[in-house]
Amino acid sequence: VFIAQSRASGSHRDLEDEELTRIFVMIPKSYTEEDLREKFKMYGDIEYCSIIKNKTTGESKGLGYVRYLKPSQAARAIEECDRSYRAILAEPKNKSSESLEHDYYSNNTRQEPRGNTFPFCGQPEFCSFEKSESRVQEPVSKRLSVVSRLPFIQEQLFALFDLVPGLEYCDVQRDPHTNSGYAVIQYSTAASAIYAKYKLHGFEYPPGNRLTVVFLEDGSDSSE
Repeated sequence: VFIAQSRASGSHRDLEDEELTRIFVMIPKSYTEEDLREKFKMYGDIEYCSIIKNKTTGESKGLGYVRYLKPSQAARAIEECDRSYRAILAEPKNKSSESLEHDYYSNNTRQEPRGNTFPFCGQPEFCSFEKSESRVQEPVSKRLSVVSRLPFIQEQLFALFDLVPGLEYCDVQRDPHTNSGYAVIQYSTAASAIYAKYKLHGFEYPPGNRLTVVFLEDGSDSSE
């Protein structure tokens, strides 16, 4: 089993893709790597923990990495850990830690995250919700609409979206006049829906057929 990525996501890798298994967290400066491991081991099997330190003094900067063996474990940690850790998916190692620290602080210190809506705020698409007042009102929900110029196969589409934890249902419909595909996807949390939209909007499935994924109003208070 492997996770397919859109071309914009970079090279194709296997399930243990670093982009999906490594999280970046804000921690007390007194934490050791053992403290960090102890706090996050309840969410899955940890491959390693590391703390970012000042190169001159050797003191902790209050930031760290936790890498899990499976993407589902990293997703669970982001979803369930205390909000004070402000956990996000870490950028690949080819992006410098200084650049990531700058992005992280600029995105996370402006205001407190609201519920589970912004747990992936290290990603540019999610941060755009906060960057301008005109975008803050963009409807975010647990439900997604998926459109394709080719018809969907229920089992295949379900399997694709089920790669993101929390899938509740996948309802595939078909327009007999245009033969295009349409489906409604719902997750248990808005965080899962946001992540699915980020990863699968524009994804070619099957190859050459680009998916359009947008939020659908689900009756909940989107400000949460």
